[in-house]
This record gives sequence, C-alpha cells and structure tokens, in this order.
Amino acid sequence: MKLHSLETDPEYIALQTELVHLQTNLANITERLLIIFEGRDTAGKGGGIMRFARFLNPRHYRIVALTKPTEVERGQWFLQRYIQHLPDPGEIVFFDRSWYNRAVVEPVMGFCSMEKHEEFMDYIVTLEKALVKDGIRIIKFWFSIERKEQRHRLGKRKTEPLHMWKMSTVDAVAQQNWEAYSKYKAKMFRTTSTPWCPWVVIDGNDKDVARKEAMRYVVSQMDYPKKGSAADRIVPDPDIVEVIHNMEDADRYLSTHTEH
Repeated sequence: MKLHSLETDPEYIALQTELVHLQTNLANITERLLIIFEGRDTAGKGGGIMRFARFLNPRHYRIVALTKPTEVERGQWFLQRYIQHLPDPGEIVFFDRSWYNRAVVEPVMGFCSMEKHEEFMDYIVTLEKALVKDGIRIIKFWFSIERKEQRHRLGKRKTEPLHMWKMSTVDAVAQQNWEAYSKYKAKMFRTTSTPWCPWVVIDGNDKDVARKEAMRYVVSQMDYPKKGSAADRIVPDPDIVEVIHNMEDADRYLSTHTEH
C-alpha cells in the first residue's frame, strides 16, 4: 500500500502519537470528544479526518458522514439524525459536515426554507451549550481556502479517476455560489461563535500544513498524562489557526480575510 506523503513526515508521526496518547486517556476516563469538520467544498474536510484517524484505535472512534436525509428523516426534527451519532463515553466522533449544513449549504442551495434556517440559528447555540455542560467536548473546525485553490481542486475532481467520486451536485456549483457561501459563513461565525464552543478556522490552502496544525490544536486543548511527550510543538501556528470566540472575534477575522 502506498503511503500518504505525511506518513514519512516525522512531525506528523509525532502528532499522531500524541493523538494516540490522547485517545487512550479518553477511553480510560470515559470522556467524550466531538470534532466537527466544516468548510467550503474541496477544503480538505474528509481527507483531514482520514489523517487524524490514521493510527487511532478503531474501537474508540467513529466517522460520521451523513448522506442527504431520507423521506422519514425529512419529517423528523432536523437535529434528530445527528444527535444519535454523538460520542459515547470514551469515544471520539468525527463529523464530516454536521448540523451546520443548515447554517450555510442548505440556504445557499435552497435545500431548506429561510424560516427553517433562522430557526436553526436561534437554537443551535443553546443546544451546544447544553451538550458541553453535559460533558461533551466539542471542537468546531472551519477549513478555509481561497477561491483559486478551490477552482484547482475542483478541476482535479473532474479529471482524476480516484477523485471523481467526490464530485457532487453541490461541488459543481461551488464557484458560482462563492459569494453566497461567504455571506452565510459570516453570519454563522457571528451567530454561533461562543466561549464554550468557538469556531477554529484553519487556513487550508496547504493541506498537509493544515492537517498538522489542526492536530496541534486538538492536543493543545485536551489534558492527558503523556501530553507533549512525542511532539516538539503542540501549540498551533497562529498564522494558520485562528480561534473565534464571539461576534467581535468574528468581525475582526472577516475584515481581514475577505477571500476566505
């Protein structure tokens, strides 16, 4: 089996070792960790999850990548199909897209009414606060890329056989909907960034760097006995990782990152 380029990178292997130590401790003390991967199409969400999970114990993590709702699910409370996948004690769950579909993708694509979108925006902060209060650690990543980089990656999906399966109807109109995504992303940052559940924005234009810095953020936020024993640096690079805790942080970020 051909190795991914990161798997010959000592820095990546060291960070993977930190993640293994973190996961082992989570399982021992039965804590729950939910990591949400969001971002524009082709931003590196799915690949990022694969790099995170590469050496983890499969008994103690799950990857949740839901397809479009079934007819039954469309008649349920919107969050019902997500809630059932929350982490069990001692488990890490990775959401490859999440309930935040209703904040950005669905209104842009016309998959939900504005009434349903606004309803979601009204209650999601309260729900996340309840989940955190119950003991679930939530990390919300937004992988950010520039428009020209997205165009390049979309081109690869159209022409490379091993990537064609990733091309969806949403991807096909990603470039023409760029400004609409920016509008709803900005609204999401301003409305749902909180001290207990901030948005963590990762500059994803260099995939390998983005993945390593995202790993650093996770291990820097968690407590475990062997923390820092494998990696020389576990503090993320502030030029790659920016944490948005509130509306003021969101406005500051958005004013300096117009292309993202």
